[in-house]
Amino acid sequence: MRIAVHAVGRMKSGPDKELAERYFDRFSKSGPALGLEFSGVTEIAESRAQTAGERRRDEAQRLQAQLGAGISLILLDERGKNLSSEEFAGKIGSMRDDGRRGLVIAIGGADGHEASLREQAALVLSFGAMTWPHQLVRIMLAEQLYRAATILSGHPYHRA
Repeated sequence: MRIAVHAVGRMKSGPDKELAERYFDRFSKSGPALGLEFSGVTEIAESRAQTAGERRRDEAQRLQAQLGAGISLILLDERGKNLSSEEFAGKIGSMRDDGRRGLVIAIGGADGHEASLREQAALVLSFGAMTWPHQLVRIMLAEQLYRAATILSGHPYHRA
């Protein structure tokens, strides 16, 4: 299963970008043996529309372009479910085992995600009720993807 990250906003060069790339690189190297291929991060610019609703719709349309038959969607949203690392790994493993062709994990813009996306998502996931800067969310997601691969493979990186 191919896994892609869709992010509204661009990450500038610096230590936070390097850390995210380090974990994405670890995931891209450990995932293929498990049937998980990392296909990269797609960054889109934040919408310049006048209202929050228009911005959410605009950003949702650009995300929809990446979705198709056999591709599941996970949205990162503060109103989503809080899962343990094991539960997150289990969801990814189940999607893979159910024959999903791909998975897109989406980090929304400052205004969040369009309601229609939440309705079509296989999972709406939260990294907690607090609001996090997009740079930190990307780092946390990259680390959790790598951790999921280590959990699924039985590697000792994850210790409870």
